[in-house]
Amino acid sequence: MDVAIMGIMIPIISIIGSIIVIIYIRKFQNMERMAIIDKGLDPGIFKRESSSAGTLRGALLLMGAGLGLLMGYWLDRSFDMEEVGYFSMLLIFGGLGLGIAYIIEEKKAKERK
Repeated sequence: MDVAIMGIMIPIISIIGSIIVIIYIRKFQNMERMAIIDKGLDPGIFKRESSSAGTLRGALLLMGAGLGLLMGYWLDRSFDMEEVGYFSMLLIFGGLGLGIAYIIEEKKAKERK
């Protein structure tokens, strides 16, 4: 098969496959909920508490990764470290961002209790 055709077919097939998987997951979740309701059990077990923990983790991870890339660029320009500076700073500052997110989440959990 031609490379150009494969380059077009792969994204189309993966998008359609992802949509089908999402539809089936939602269908089976609905069937499960309906079965629980039919048995007379409480459907309130599906309610989730809103939490900003995932958003906080993602934001601080991306901020740390951005700062890490900036520091990697600075190391590359200043000390000619090439790729080592980028990868090391990206991992270090990304990890620091996740660590800060953990500390903030723990502080919020203590305040709630």
